[in-house]
Amino acid sequence: MTSLSPQGSLSRIRIGSAPDSWGVWFPDDPQQVPWQRFLDEVAQSGYEWIELGPYGYLPSDPAVLAEETARRGLKVSAGTVFTGLHHGPDVWDRTWAHVADIAALTQAMGASHLVVIPSFWRDDKTGEVLEPDTLTAAQWRHLTSLTERLGREVRERYGLRIVVHPHADTHIDSEENVTRFLDGTDPSLVSLCLDTGHYAYCGGDSVKLIETYGERIGYLHLKQVDPEVLAEVRADGTPFGPAVAKGVMCEPPSGVPALEPVLAAAQKLDVDLFAIVEQDMYPCEPDRPLPIAQRTRAFLRSCGA
Repeated sequence: MTSLSPQGSLSRIRIGSAPDSWGVWFPDDPQQVPWQRFLDEVAQSGYEWIELGPYGYLPSDPAVLAEETARRGLKVSAGTVFTGLHHGPDVWDRTWAHVADIAALTQAMGASHLVVIPSFWRDDKTGEVLEPDTLTAAQWRHLTSLTERLGREVRERYGLRIVVHPHADTHIDSEENVTRFLDGTDPSLVSLCLDTGHYAYCGGDSVKLIETYGERIGYLHLKQVDPEVLAEVRADGTPFGPAVAKGVMCEPPSGVPALEPVLAAAQKLDVDLFAIVEQDMYPCEPDRPLPIAQRTRAFLRSCGA
């Protein structure tokens, strides 16, 4: 076992995986494996923790989902919601309607985190540009103030902590935009879900971010990018969805960033953190995810996690 901390292991890091690593991006899609197969295979790969994935993919009845996860030895770490809060107060009611059901299920499953993904400025399937890729000063104010409101409401109503996920093809992507977002939000209300793959995709350094804004890191997604494919998609201006289809997100440890230093930096924060493996693979052949998941879990064990 590689020693990355005084204890010789990543004792504060809880490893899991997600439907994303099985090519699941949508609640219902003929190119995706059935939810039963995902649960069987994620357990078979040696993971204890999972995320809910797109709402409606896994059973949304808490009693059913609790039974299905428990009998496979699985527990839920978080739910995921999508938001476009930079559009201002007019979208609040619609956003809350989307958030409330997911937050309720997340709470019912005993999880304490809600991953918040900003809306895309271009369509992840078609590449159609939906709006400008930069925000105005007024839109930044909407984004920060309404995200704080979301954090407050989710905590008060459901006892959950929001963790905002910087994501390619959104307005919270690069180091500049991530730090601007963090500097503009209240640490007691808004934490970050640092996705190592997305941050590298957008030119960021995950270790530097953890060392600089450690108190804001509330959750991790472990992911790597293939530097050669990334260079191609950047040069071509390829949207995120088609970039994934080209294999821009790759199986660790073959890509960047190296995950050992990221995990070591996270362990030094001395707080309990989930580190959920996500290898974007939509669409993918149904037999592809399981062996990758098994190899990835073995690799993370070799890192002490």
